Amino acid sequence: MSKKIWAIAALNLVSGAVFAQAVPETTLTFNAGVVTDYRYRGISQSRNEAAVQGGVDYAHKSGFYVGAWASSIKWIADNSYTANSGGTRTGTDITGNVELDIYGGYKFDLAKDVTMDVGYLRYQYVGNNLEMTGGRARSIYGDANTNEVYTAVTMGPITAKYSYSLGDLFGYIDSKGSGYFDLSANFEVIPSWSVTPHVGRQTVNYTAQGVNASYNDMSIAVTKDFGNGLTTSLTYHGTNAEPGIWSSSFDNKYLGERGAVLGVKYSF
Repeated sequence: MSKKIWAIAALNLVSGAVFAQAVPETTLTFNAGVVTDYRYRGISQSRNEAAVQGGVDYAHKSGFYVGAWASSIKWIADNSYTANSGGTRTGTDITGNVELDIYGGYKFDLAKDVTMDVGYLRYQYVGNNLEMTGGRARSIYGDANTNEVYTAVTMGPITAKYSYSLGDLFGYIDSKGSGYFDLSANFEVIPSWSVTPHVGRQTVNYTAQGVNASYNDMSIAVTKDFGNGLTTSLTYHGTNAEPGIWSSSFDNKYLGERGAVLGVKYSF
């Protein structure tokens, strides 16, 4: 199962955490917002429903940064229900309604208008006990908490990024080494309006029981900056994720379906 956010380049509505950008001075910033659906790497983390989000970022003038970001989620707790049962509980109470991302890294110039970003990201699903899922799921899911390292290169408006899981990815047992590659761009089409196209490929190193959880995703976001820290965005998402794998156990909703997400964020 995957996570997490606002798009990385347009309010992080595409995959999860807010990564600090290199700045000439040391800064401390906060952000809070709401989205009509929390999509991360194209997959809904909130069962196609609204989520509340917020974070804090510290960026040092040297290029080092740390931060934390959190969002409400539903995909872990939904495993308390038997798939395609119309809401029948399994008898095991699966908990974990909050995703907390903790990250840090270093951003530096490679050449004129070319920067590199390297870092570490911890997805902490607060209080989760996903490994307690019963039946067939017991042989698929372990602890949802995930550690990734990433590197990204930005040239002008275009960013290429690769993330690598140091252990199991979002609870999939024996999925160490799974990776996510994404390519995105950010264009200001008119003052205060920007467009962010994105494509990505999530590979999941789990093939037991015929499960192939890898997929591609795409999105395009339009963002409006109202000034004074207030921004809104409208993002259209789509994936080719397998519905039999990426569906909610609560109501069998397909979590990778095509659809639009509206977001509002305030930074201060």
